[in-house]
Amino acid sequence: MTTISVIIGSTREGRFSEKPARWIFEQIQKREGVKAQLLDLRDFPLPFFDQPVPPAMPGRAPYENEVVKKWTAEIAQSDGFVFVTPEYNYGPSAVLKNSIDWVYPEWNRKATAFVSYGGAAGARSVQQLREIAVELQLAPVRSAVHIPAATLWAHFQGGDVEAGLAEQEAQAGVMIDDLLWWAKALKTARS
Repeated sequence: MTTISVIIGSTREGRFSEKPARWIFEQIQKREGVKAQLLDLRDFPLPFFDQPVPPAMPGRAPYENEVVKKWTAEIAQSDGFVFVTPEYNYGPSAVLKNSIDWVYPEWNRKATAFVSYGGAAGARSVQQLREIAVELQLAPVRSAVHIPAATLWAHFQGGDVEAGLAEQEAQAGVMIDDLLWWAKALKTARS
């Protein structure tokens, strides 16, 4: 069984990210041999990273914060990830970046994909996250889902978000195919 975690990368009140996260989660759940789970950053109120040594430091003591332990355990048991990310000022949200920064070895040698929205359909936040992923030894797949502004505005105007997301199903299928191929290959390699 391959475990894919969909990470909801915004904690804002009235956020849009829940809708595409649940949508991509449902698309992943349709696949055989895959366990999909939603990780909502609201459920992991991580403090801003302030430790004296980084998570990548060999031999560092385990962190004592209970939320950090819970978050790290979820990342450790996952084989791949879909980051659902807004774009704020050309980049991902601070809460998403902070959640990434708390973890290191648990990310290593796993696959990741991206669903984005916001300015330029979130492409600039995805570009930054791809570079961060490489530093964490994650393998970002080429395919991504960039949600058009019209679907985002439908959320704020009470429109039909589901119809806008449905228009992205073909691209989501390609992305999920790529993610699962890499997640399974890397899981085999890790074992």
